[in-house]
Amino acid sequence: MFRSLKYRNFKLFFYGQSISLIGTWMQKTAVSWLVYRLTDSAMMLGLVGFVSLIPSLFLSPYAGSLIDRHNRYKILLITQVVSMLQAGALAALIFFKYYHIPFIIFLSLVQGIINAFDVTCRQSLMVEMVEDKADLPNAIALNSTMANLARIVGPAIAGVILSTFGEDFCFVGNFVSYVPVLICLLMMNLNITVMPHGQKSIWTELEEGFKYISGDKDLSSMIVMIGISSLFVIPFNTLMPIFAKTIFNGDAGTFSWFESAAGLGSVVAAMYLANLKSAKPMMRISIIASAIFGLSLVLLSYSGILPIALVFMTLSGLGMMAQTSSINTYIQTHAIPEMRGRAISYYVMAYQGMIPIGSLLIGWTADAFGSRMAVCIAGLIGLGATVSFVLYKSRFSSRRISALILHHK
Repeated sequence: MFRSLKYRNFKLFFYGQSISLIGTWMQKTAVSWLVYRLTDSAMMLGLVGFVSLIPSLFLSPYAGSLIDRHNRYKILLITQVVSMLQAGALAALIFFKYYHIPFIIFLSLVQGIINAFDVTCRQSLMVEMVEDKADLPNAIALNSTMANLARIVGPAIAGVILSTFGEDFCFVGNFVSYVPVLICLLMMNLNITVMPHGQKSIWTELEEGFKYISGDKDLSSMIVMIGISSLFVIPFNTLMPIFAKTIFNGDAGTFSWFESAAGLGSVVAAMYLANLKSAKPMMRISIIASAIFGLSLVLLSYSGILPIALVFMTLSGLGMMAQTSSINTYIQTHAIPEMRGRAISYYVMAYQGMIPIGSLLIGWTADAFGSRMAVCIAGLIGLGATVSFVLYKSRFSSRRISALILHHK
């Protein structure tokens, strides 16, 4: 399961990011709790989620082209330094108890702009850190395991800190967590190959990337699948502060249980993916995971007892993690090298870029019909999308087989 850690560069990346992501989840948990505590508004929660991710919708394709043209290691260093500065500004804001919601939203937008480049860069750099490409799926799965362990540990620590010391300690903790990741990045020794691009403009390369993705039916259908999930299903998490505080009459600790339950399910899925010997079953895994994700949300929406709700929250984390990671792995292992950055950028656009719009949609749905109904609708859409994807793949496979038979005749 841990075979990718034998590569020094990936090991450094893994350890540095592990600490940094715990800080990131501490901050995310604290921001959600702080905003809901100050405003009591589901729409405001949706707005914060919107501005933190909407830049990915517009900037990710540009980021993919930029990363394909330049040294992605240097770009990653820059994004981490700027992220640290953003975290420092937010920490100072809360430490001095300047609870200015518009400024918190602005800083969330800044982080979203940084992430549009940072996430695409980190994903495309993965292949450079693993010398044997057969170990790439394992590295991607371990990276996902790390991210989701942080999703358990971060909110759990945040729950204790929020209850004991207050929000400002969570924000300061995130700022400090960038120190080890920068040290680890500076210790890495990567030989990055920058593909020659001649005199082509970046806009021409954007067009080439779109034509490549749209021309490959398998890649494009997987990206559409994650796009639908990100728009209508994944944003259910925006409403978890409401489930914790209003539906189950809890506090910040209760909210952290919901986040940690989803993280636990995600880790289980990531460990399963990390133990796979091949990337071949990724499409089948994505279908099964999508079905589990949708069904678990329908059951979560009807749960009346907290422990049962946490069980379905765990299953939702498992389904969501297996879906996103299997699609990510499929794209990274099937895209041609000169198009990998752009292919990943379309994945990031469909994944992270659709979530903010979905956050607004589910916030509006919750205000109009209630939080339980909003989560139920999200689950039903997820199940419907899974069925549609299976029918599309079956029809496409039948056409391909018919075409091959005609060709041989």
